[in-house]
Amino acid sequence: MEILISLTGIAHGGAAFGRHEGKVVFVPYALPGETVRAEVVEDHRHYAHARLLEVVEASPDRVSPPCPYFGPEGCGGCHWQHAAYEAQLRMKAQVVMDQLSRIGGILDPSVRPTIPDPSGWSYRNQARFHPAPEGGLGFYVGESRAVVPIENCLILHPLLADLYDAVDLELPGLRALTLRAGVATGERMLILETEDDEPPILEIDIPVSCVLLRSDGALLTLIGTSSFTEIVAGRRYRVSAPSFFQANTHQAGELVRLVLEYLDLTGEETVLDGYCGVGLFTVPLAERAGLVIAVESDPYAVEDLLVNTEGMENVEVVEGPIEAVLPDVEEHLDAAVVDPPRTGMTPEALEGLIRLAPEQLVYVSCDPATLARDARRLAEAGYRLVEVQPVDMFPQTYHIETVSLWRKEDTRM
Repeated sequence: MEILISLTGIAHGGAAFGRHEGKVVFVPYALPGETVRAEVVEDHRHYAHARLLEVVEASPDRVSPPCPYFGPEGCGGCHWQHAAYEAQLRMKAQVVMDQLSRIGGILDPSVRPTIPDPSGWSYRNQARFHPAPEGGLGFYVGESRAVVPIENCLILHPLLADLYDAVDLELPGLRALTLRAGVATGERMLILETEDDEPPILEIDIPVSCVLLRSDGALLTLIGTSSFTEIVAGRRYRVSAPSFFQANTHQAGELVRLVLEYLDLTGEETVLDGYCGVGLFTVPLAERAGLVIAVESDPYAVEDLLVNTEGMENVEVVEGPIEAVLPDVEEHLDAAVVDPPRTGMTPEALEGLIRLAPEQLVYVSCDPATLARDARRLAEAGYRLVEVQPVDMFPQTYHIETVSLWRKEDTRM
């Protein structure tokens, strides 16, 4: 069914929406303020999803996407190249506000304007490619396993773009190729995954480390080393091939700045750093706190964390899932920092944190919906949301990073 619809807002997930015959209709690749012709492709009782057919009346925020792979038939890695960058920033702050109000039940949350990326392009310090049936490498299309071959990607950092141009792999049995780089150090890495876990024969005439990541999680170093070094906010971090690290190095520095600014430590506090990874926040926190309890479950990240905090006698590293660790924490917490995955905190982890009752909490989130879900429980437990600061870690996409500050106002559970 084709419809003509005026779009009034933007949804978490990147689609614009409006109402048609009393039903909310979501239209990807459209913008608020536009009138579009669309085809309903998924109809539900209270809402529908539609495919954009024609922009009848364009928003002044609409721009021409510079990437040939952008769009519903493209690689799916970017969602908002059709929106001016200033509009992207506004939409992200609006989505955060809507999610906290609607899901979190927080009346008029204080959401600051989104901190922009310096250029909005060429920021990704890591990318994962898959072999395309017709040859070459590319990205998965959305949630499917179809691969769109890519010659160049406009959001890759130049270090990775140059490496991608230099890689010529015709490797039978290749499942995936991940490129990673330390933007501040220039160190680069290739991570291979193959069907049979057998190492390929490689000849590379550029300085790059190369590792094979086996299906059981084990690493085999083929060239160079199994880790690289990155520098964020003046601090050096070892990052092993499988370890998580923020994909935008510059904006990772903004996250560090915000965490330190929000907590405003005096040097005496005991601070929990949950889901700490390789120690992005642990290291600067340890410089300003009395004790940092760093909790991480991934063994590779824990090894990196131990290296990155070497010589810091006020860091206690605890390996394990945070929900299993928190019941054994006996110290009084003055503050806590949590940076959970996109799924947010598990109920057990959240309840464990609430039981420990840190006076201040900084919640770093990469998904406003799960932040809002956890925010509702935090508010019920007596925490007041001071403010939320969106940080644009992922320009040209709908993904939103936020740093929020919470203060304990009611000691009753």
